[in-house]
Amino acid sequence: MEKILVVEDEMKIRKIIKSYLQDEYHISEAVDGEEALNIFKSENFDLIILDLMLPKISGEEVCQKIRQISEIPIIMLTAKSTEEDKISGFNYGADDYLTKPFSPRELLVRTRAILRRSGSMEKASIISLNSGEFKIYPDEMTVKKEDKDCELTSTEFKILMTLINNAGQVLSRDQLADKVMGLEFSGFDRTIDAHIKNIRKKMVLEKDQYIVTVYGAGYKFTGDL
Repeated sequence: MEKILVVEDEMKIRKIIKSYLQDEYHISEAVDGEEALNIFKSENFDLIILDLMLPKISGEEVCQKIRQISEIPIIMLTAKSTEEDKISGFNYGADDYLTKPFSPRELLVRTRAILRRSGSMEKASIISLNSGEFKIYPDEMTVKKEDKDCELTSTEFKILMTLINNAGQVLSRDQLADKVMGLEFSGFDRTIDAHIKNIRKKMVLEKDQYIVTVYGAGYKFTGDL
């Protein structure tokens, strides 16, 4: 049974989440950011459902600290609902973002989708990019630049692999969202833009190096494999 850590200070919401997920997943709970980090460091989890407005340590800081040591999928669950809030959430390292009030059934669907994609990432031999400048390990979902880990999140890695697997082809934001996040994704164009920005930053890419912006159309991969 896959293990999920639910980090939420409101007991009523924790109970609702647990009631919808416990038939399929083993659920652990944390009521504040400090407890969440302590539990995360002591156990292995497959996914985290993380509220942002937490006592002691904020959800944003929890996400950042976890991203320093792990690429575990993270669903942010929060009352912060503006477009800028969502972009900030993805910049902190979230893989998905669901605003309160939320549908527990939708949370279950998103949870299933993220865990399915994480568990079914196609394994392949090492991909060498630009004569070895980058090495991509699909089975480990990691990217290394001169043996240094670029620390992409699982969603960022999937976007990169989708672009690589369709090298030379322009993919719209909707196509990338559909291929990477699935039909249940209900985000917006700038979500993909935020992930692409993170990929470029973490891989220390110059403008339009490998990942080219095709204005008005989307993105395409032009690297030398």
